[in-house]
Amino acid sequence: MDKQLQDFRNFLYVVWKHLNLPDPTPVQYDMAEYIQNCPRRAIIEAFRGVGKSYITAAFVVHQLLLDPQKKFMVVSASKQRADDFSTFTQRLILELPICQHLIATSEQRWSKIAFDVRPALASGSPSVKSVGITGQLTGSRADIIIADDIEVPNNSMTQMMRSKLGEAVKEFDAVLKPDGKILYLGTPQCEMSLYNTLTERGYEMRIWPARYPPLDKIHKAYGNRLAPMLYDTINAAKSPLDNQAVDPLRFDDEDLTERELSYGRSGFALQFMLDTTLSDTDRYPLKFSDLMVMSVDKDKAPEKLVYGIMKEVKDLPNVGLNGDKFFAPEAVVGNYVDYTGSVLVIDPSGRGKDETSYAVVKMLNGFLYVPACGGLEGGYTDQTLTKLATLAKDHKVNKLLIESNFGDGMFNELIKPFLRKIYPVSIEEVRHSVQKEKRIIQTLEPVMNQHRLVIDPKVIQDDFDSVQHRPPEQAQRYMLTYQLSRITTYRGSLAHDDRLDALAMGVKYWTDLMSADVDREMTDRKEQLLMDELDKFVNGYNINSAPRASTWI
Repeated sequence: MDKQLQDFRNFLYVVWKHLNLPDPTPVQYDMAEYIQNCPRRAIIEAFRGVGKSYITAAFVVHQLLLDPQKKFMVVSASKQRADDFSTFTQRLILELPICQHLIATSEQRWSKIAFDVRPALASGSPSVKSVGITGQLTGSRADIIIADDIEVPNNSMTQMMRSKLGEAVKEFDAVLKPDGKILYLGTPQCEMSLYNTLTERGYEMRIWPARYPPLDKIHKAYGNRLAPMLYDTINAAKSPLDNQAVDPLRFDDEDLTERELSYGRSGFALQFMLDTTLSDTDRYPLKFSDLMVMSVDKDKAPEKLVYGIMKEVKDLPNVGLNGDKFFAPEAVVGNYVDYTGSVLVIDPSGRGKDETSYAVVKMLNGFLYVPACGGLEGGYTDQTLTKLATLAKDHKVNKLLIESNFGDGMFNELIKPFLRKIYPVSIEEVRHSVQKEKRIIQTLEPVMNQHRLVIDPKVIQDDFDSVQHRPPEQAQRYMLTYQLSRITTYRGSLAHDDRLDALAMGVKYWTDLMSADVDREMTDRKEQLLMDELDKFVNGYNINSAPRASTWI
């Protein structure tokens, strides 16, 4: 092999030319240099679209040229993804003139699942093998394990999923040969990313975000994990590079701005800035642990609930931040009585969105109960309007609240015929002028901090189930629980907020009544019951039937 090509960066240039791609960018060269010389346990986090998988596939070919006896295992979240990596590597061997001597003979393995290179000696382990993270990892050995995007929304959405993934990757140590190397490639999918926990197991992480972070945020967001190349560029710049594109040949400032608007601020921070530090209390003020989770009856509720953290609800999908949990009430006090009232809130679609969101919020003694909350696809179809009218009937709501900032009351006119037919009820329009994120937080935070918001567990489970038909990278953005736990005061912090907005409008309706003292309400009710009993006694007393007094002469 030519001495110059022993440097992987030079080989990468050859591969890029063969693929008719532009010259590798400085970021791609820097990544290539790190891949070749990284420690035995390393993690590469780079923004989406930088080409880290292509670069690493070229690295596999480069290493086989240097040492055909090496064994590689490629692991991805799905078997298909791993097979695609293996197939691309195989194609490079077939097409690059310098690699023709690596093409396997007819007696050797040569499939996209597992293949050998010609100089490789007979072995139970192929030169390159692809497998999904949930597949059979053991059974063969590897000198280098490449974990390519093993963390995806489908396997990291809940705490249980993340724990399962964390256990699965421990199998790598059973496959790895002595002095072998494990290399992770990925983009964090949540604030509690697997890649963060791996650093606690001795892995070194190198990060290439899409934009240069401000100097005052580097330490907090990245510590010492930011690529040295970026540090050097920032320090050498004559003026601050804050938020300028790191790799403008791939994504310029305009392109990144468009993507930020599409992803939302928090999504962009994860997918492009690789910043998983947004779980600070002041950033995410709404916590699952401030809710109370219990079955909500349609007609009645207890007079008082006692909040506590002793009864954790573990059998619900939890997409919250690390350590955030659901709790049931510590105790139920008093009798079950009729609600003070019930409203159905509707946030119509039709503004470029594909869901009409709704929330049913009931009120009793200062506690707010949510027996239903979700989203309906289909815009203003008869099916959607019928479903909403039926919801109003099932929950015996006293009023419909409809968000009317857009549409000039059109939705009201569309739903009225369905209400007349199914459940006649009054309609009230709601308009807003305050920034949505601040309004939602200002409404929900004080109510949740006082533990006055009660959610039916069926709402949480249905919320999770209702998005499973969507693409994995989009599904959780539509979930009420995800929106609640990820909203911040920053404009555009959520890509979708419809379900949470509907809930907030329902809570806002009852805010004026939230100041009622629960204990006072119970005392007043007991006094009223006593007075009612006394009235019954007095009214039922027949003076003519009273015994006459004795007459003494």
